[in-house]
Amino acid sequence: MRRRSPASLLAVCALLSLAAVALTPLVGAVRIDPFAAGAEILHSPRGGWSPDARILADLRLPRALTAWLAGGALAVAGAVLQTLLRNPLATPFTLGVSAAGTFGAFLVLAFPGLALAGSPRPLALAFALAEVFLVLGIGRRTARADGLLLAGVTLNFLFAAGMMLVRYLADPYRLASMDRWLLGSVEVVGFAVPLALLPWLVAGAAPLAWRARALDQLAFDPGLAEARGIDPRAARRDLLLGTGLLTAAVVAHTGPIGFIGLLVPHAVRPFAGLRHAVLLPACWLVGGGFLAVADAAARSLELFGRHSEVPVGILTALIGAPAFLLILWRSR
Repeated sequence: MRRRSPASLLAVCALLSLAAVALTPLVGAVRIDPFAAGAEILHSPRGGWSPDARILADLRLPRALTAWLAGGALAVAGAVLQTLLRNPLATPFTLGVSAAGTFGAFLVLAFPGLALAGSPRPLALAFALAEVFLVLGIGRRTARADGLLLAGVTLNFLFAAGMMLVRYLADPYRLASMDRWLLGSVEVVGFAVPLALLPWLVAGAAPLAWRARALDQLAFDPGLAEARGIDPRAARRDLLLGTGLLTAAVVAHTGPIGFIGLLVPHAVRPFAGLRHAVLLPACWLVGGGFLAVADAAARSLELFGRHSEVPVGILTALIGAPAFLLILWRSR
């Protein structure tokens, strides 16, 4: 396959990604006049805004931004873990971060007295981050090549059992909110969620950008990387910390949204090649644009004769699974 130059590839990805973020707020179950609404937002005081302007400013723009941030973070985390674990089926949730964050959210949803700031997000983030550091600790102690993967799978089962226990103990009337969390959603009101998400994503992306060259070397052979002056254990620690922060932040703010971390890296690699300085930003741009478009479709679908707010996690799985199978079918 003929590859574009890195600059042209990233330019095309950026153009498509920004177009997705700019255009998807115009789509939804309720039709609005985006040009009039945009003019009101820019030139009128908030108290005088029409319903169209409020829908655009308070609902659709924050959702598009949240989807772009979450989709990009999950795609980058998936690409790094597939290289680091040498497993093409690795996803951001392979090491158990999603299960830990969901367990924390379930505790609040089942027992509201545990809520911090009236939301399940702080406790979900705390459990997800604690699980990241637990996996890092196990990774330092074990000499097995597959030790991280085994630890992640084991912790996944452990927190899944914890979720089932919480569901068993919870008031049956609270089960619907727990099921809703599991489906994943970028349904937000206002810019508080994307602004809260942003610093965590910057903190997670920084070590990945710093270690992109080391990741190129580790992709071939850790022994060769060490001979070239790279400390494999330190690089692996930083990369795992970065992917863990990205995944923990997204799960805590949106719930688990599947298939992006698996599908997007496989779709981008044939065009971006193996240089992670190109692959990772391309994955972020494509993943963010993909989730923004999927969310616009999810909130616009008409099911059973009426508009339904389909959680975007359902739609990413429905789109992602056939698309991934098509990639496998066409790969040689």
